[in-house]
Amino acid sequence: MYINPQWRILTIGDGDLSFSTSLLKHHQPEQLTATIFDTKASLLNKYGDSHYRELKQGNCQVLTGFDVTDKNTWGELNKHSFDVVIFQFPLVPAFTSEEAFQVQCKNYSVNTLNRALLRKFLLNCFNYFLDEKGSQLAFITSKDVKPYLHWNIHEAIIRNSDVNYIGKLKFDISEFPGYQVRNVDRDKHVKSTQGTTYLYSKKSVETSKAAIEKESDKYFIYNLQKRGGKSNDCSICQTGRFGREEDKNKHLATKKHQQMFEFEQQWCDYLQQETANKAN
Repeated sequence: MYINPQWRILTIGDGDLSFSTSLLKHHQPEQLTATIFDTKASLLNKYGDSHYRELKQGNCQVLTGFDVTDKNTWGELNKHSFDVVIFQFPLVPAFTSEEAFQVQCKNYSVNTLNRALLRKFLLNCFNYFLDEKGSQLAFITSKDVKPYLHWNIHEAIIRNSDVNYIGKLKFDISEFPGYQVRNVDRDKHVKSTQGTTYLYSKKSVETSKAAIEKESDKYFIYNLQKRGGKSNDCSICQTGRFGREEDKNKHLATKKHQQMFEFEQQWCDYLQQETANKAN
């Protein structure tokens, strides 16, 4: 992950604040605001106050009880005042009961709920958090394993929007000493896995890439290769190209494809409902 020291950075949902603390200590951005979903009391109960105090001593704004999907929780946040917004390893909170699951899911899978969380994050980044005159970048770091790979976050979450997918960077946790990846709603850190940081902007792909690539070859962006929608591809699974029609038909019959097809159908339904809600 490339960090420009001149950036004004907002971090979202930083569980124990260890990422923001490491970011401040080792990368020293011009301005840093850290947010967590937990209340301050819950933060101190689960993780103690060391990171919280260190950030406050570093003149960083720390907002607790912050839900990136709910404007009513944003409180004192200065809107349209950031160059970059970073969301590390996002995941919807665990459900406390079967009843809570049914109420929140509303016939959608957890896959769709996670896509919806990331879409709302991105839309709010560009509508409220990012300065139009700044770098205008949103970062999402996610794991390179299932179920995260099934979210199709490089394409699905920006569909029918004016947000551009720029590319992706390898996330090296060693560049953030002291950072511990936390499970949602749990006070234990999880085993570090290989991660990827996906980049988005309303600026053009070329402009956004140039702003990072010119700094160092270390932060080379891996571009998304568009397949062009040819008949021997599977755009849903990002699989192909198939040499024979027989190979493609075998793929379409696999459990993996059927599951991904269902995810995509649900996501299309979600986006249609989103459009209908806006119209009303």
